[in-house]
Amino acid sequence: MEARLVTWLRIVAWRLAFGVPLLLAVTFAMFALAKASPFDPVRQYLGERAMVTDPRIMAEIRANWGLDRPLVEQYTTWLGHLVRGDLGESRSLRLPVAQVIGERLGWTLLVVGCALVLMLAAGLAVGTLAAWRRDSWLDRLISGTAFANEAAPVFWIGLLAIWLFAVKLGWLPAGGLTDADSAAVTMPDLARHLVLPVAVLAFSQSSWLLLFVRESVIAVLREDFVTGARARGLRERTVLLRHALRSALLPFITIMGARVPELVTGAILVEAVFSWPGVAGTTIKAALAVDFPLLAALTLLATVAVLLGNLVADVAYTVADPRVRVLGVS
Repeated sequence: MEARLVTWLRIVAWRLAFGVPLLLAVTFAMFALAKASPFDPVRQYLGERAMVTDPRIMAEIRANWGLDRPLVEQYTTWLGHLVRGDLGESRSLRLPVAQVIGERLGWTLLVVGCALVLMLAAGLAVGTLAAWRRDSWLDRLISGTAFANEAAPVFWIGLLAIWLFAVKLGWLPAGGLTDADSAAVTMPDLARHLVLPVAVLAFSQSSWLLLFVRESVIAVLREDFVTGARARGLRERTVLLRHALRSALLPFITIMGARVPELVTGAILVEAVFSWPGVAGTTIKAALAVDFPLLAALTLLATVAVLLGNLVADVAYTVADPRVRVLGVS
């Protein structure tokens, strides 16, 4: 156990060694893009009032926000505030950025967590079933649906789900956290509003998992140890679940960590379509409002989520198979 703990600490150290420079590069590139952007945050902030506002007042606002300073000076100032825990104030919401993220992060984690569990369970089950019934009509149906789903935009799937289950059938609410006439959030109401966002996010991100599990299980079923298990008289179900599926899941752990960016992107679009009050949907609002302090913090948060996803995948891989080497660490 002590040796395994040392291995995990080494992996974390390796990830930090790569992650810190990456975070600096991403945040600096973000500042460079904002500096080169043709959109004026002051005009966006003032809205229609920008047409009648004195240019000198607009120049004073830019100076107060530090927009007239050189790029490097803006970045180092923001970085210094970040180290002290000051994320600035959202210009569109008129609230501290830390408060905006704190109020919305839990709702995003709820949707993503539920969708991840549903995606893993359904992807593993359906992918294994397709491999077991390889080249049958069921396998063709599952694979064809997966390929079609992979090509469909997430927002299109969300709008289709709203049209079918909310508008046509009236089974589920179209969006939001609660009904319009609800004064407080209750568990039954929350569960009803959670179904469509979770289902759409899980369904839209499950195709690659399903297809990967199918191909991995098919490859493992050709291995000698599987043939030997069948020769010993084991039932096909035991061979499939206890031998083939377990061996096929090792590469899947690494792939899962690499697909975290797509899960983050899918969460952004799903929250926007279903008006879910999470940090992912707030990213789009911050971008449209040119709310750079909020957008910078959300971009940093998304990058950290991707790095953590890869770190968890590395640790999980060593737990699943202690013989492997991850980032040069064994």
